[in-house]
Amino acid sequence: MSQIYFITGYPGFLASSLIHQLIYDRRQQISRIYLLVLPEKERIATEEIGYFARTNDLDPDIFSIVTGDITKSTLAIDTAINRELQESITHVFHLAAIYDLAVPEALAYNVNVNGTENVNNWVKTLGSLDRYIYFSTAYVSGTREGRIVEYELAKGQTFKNYYEQTKFEAEVLVEAMKKLVPTTIIRPGIVKGHSKTGFTAKFDGIYFMLNMFNHLRNLPVIPYLGVGNAEGNFVPSDYILQATSYLAFNEIGKGKTYHLTDPNPYTMRELYKMIAKSYLGKTPKGTIPLACSKVPLSLSPIRKWLQVEKEAMDYFTFNASYDSSQTVKDLKGSGIVCPDFKDTIEPMIDFYRKYKHDGNKHIEIR
Repeated sequence: MSQIYFITGYPGFLASSLIHQLIYDRRQQISRIYLLVLPEKERIATEEIGYFARTNDLDPDIFSIVTGDITKSTLAIDTAINRELQESITHVFHLAAIYDLAVPEALAYNVNVNGTENVNNWVKTLGSLDRYIYFSTAYVSGTREGRIVEYELAKGQTFKNYYEQTKFEAEVLVEAMKKLVPTTIIRPGIVKGHSKTGFTAKFDGIYFMLNMFNHLRNLPVIPYLGVGNAEGNFVPSDYILQATSYLAFNEIGKGKTYHLTDPNPYTMRELYKMIAKSYLGKTPKGTIPLACSKVPLSLSPIRKWLQVEKEAMDYFTFNASYDSSQTVKDLKGSGIVCPDFKDTIEPMIDFYRKYKHDGNKHIEIR
């Protein structure tokens, strides 16, 4: 049976990478892939998908760029095109979101919450839908600590930033969709580069640690930051994409929420030590209280010099453990497993060394 996909968030890193994975896994089943693109990104999106089709020996007509905007009613899609989509789309992958930890509240709410509500309403109009796949985040748990399981969502938690808060509110809306359409919610941990190639589009998340080490590399001693007992849940992009591709089409994934997190995570202190030894050849010594380390990051010039968002430091302290039992169970037999972080360090650092001076790979620090 032919399948027709609709993907939001292109030409972003995850959406672009998901297309690669879907083509690799399901090339023979795919009839067409529609990509929702903001009007101002239409030219670059057209160029990038054309290049992808040529280099992968694909008929370029399999891809259709659809200009629109998730923050608008009916996603601002042309009426005639929308009618065609409503009659044909079998799978919707909603990835468009603001992922910045320091995002202002109004922007985060408009894109992550209002945008998702608009996508939900649009999905309800699709007559041939087999599955709605929504990309959330494990950090909808906010400031909760202890064991957090996949079927939990609203537990009275507060949030460390507007990214977490708005992704939580958006997931509440998508959770209600499970009663109306076949829905799968994906909750990744903090995404890092490909486990084997190290490729990543942006140096954020775990790369803030590398940015800091890079700028402090000439210090005689690198101290630990705080106790660092919190789990560090950094997951390679290829695991997230492979697992999503599998769970989005397998019947077992209908109506479920999945933590695509590390089943065997290291603590932040262990990760800090591993990365310092691998990148700098130094073992950290001594400890600076985390509250003290946050003080200089309150100053914009220092944040910009270190290329570190202050909000990233919060993830050193919250002792949340993301249970992924349902994910591991449902992936059993697929051959898809989350690799050990230590086995991915070398390609991650090799890629960082090669591209650390590329300004396009660093996010803007305010």
